[in-house]
Amino acid sequence: MSFPWLEEDEHIVFPSVEEATGEGVVAFGGNLSPGVLLSAYRQGIFPWFSEGQDILWWSPDPRFVLFTDRLKISRSMKKEIRKEKYQVVVDRNFEEVIRSCRETVRRGQRGTWITEEMVQAYCRIHKLGWAHSVEVLDKGNLVAGLYGVSMGRVFFGESMFTRVSNGSKTALIFLTLFLREQGFLLIDSQEHTDHMESLGAEYISRNAFYSILKKELTYPDYRGMWNRLFPDFPRCRGLRDLLQ
Repeated sequence: MSFPWLEEDEHIVFPSVEEATGEGVVAFGGNLSPGVLLSAYRQGIFPWFSEGQDILWWSPDPRFVLFTDRLKISRSMKKEIRKEKYQVVVDRNFEEVIRSCRETVRRGQRGTWITEEMVQAYCRIHKLGWAHSVEVLDKGNLVAGLYGVSMGRVFFGESMFTRVSNGSKTALIFLTLFLREQGFLLIDSQEHTDHMESLGAEYISRNAFYSILKKELTYPDYRGMWNRLFPDFPRCRGLRDLLQ
């Protein structure tokens, strides 16, 4: 199945996701300017491509998501968190997080889809207050983290990394508990991973995802540097209960 080429301009109109290929590709080409990238997310579309390829825009069916009220925390993970070994902060060093995700060697992958073009694009929308990072620190050193895009009451997760046991799980658990208290319905994981499944993520149909997206994007955006908007991050009721 063929899919359309997007021209290099600031007023790209994405085709309907119903026209996506069986793999979920909606279109290719275009650019990663803030306007185009944010427009894509609002339509449930995201970029995913390798170095040397044209930009590929995706909307898979089914979609893999984590509903914030269905988070699963194993008994062993609860014990780890209660040790309070790490400090968890938000939006302190976004670029270091995304570059750490880029440099992480993953099983079964020869390279990374986080190209330098992607790094620069997400750093731009971070500076505009749309993309955010959660950072796990050990004595001030970054040892794990994740980043994604926030719109309305949906957090679009992009990637995570860890250099310590359970580091990225810690980042995701703290973020999910915090988002739940802020009224966020779900974290979009896009594609299946065993890591996310172990924390309660599940498949939903693309139609179900878009119905949710249409409603949740009507709520106000938490736009800005989250370390300023939420200076008490990650303190929330869910975390307090977990630490007891």
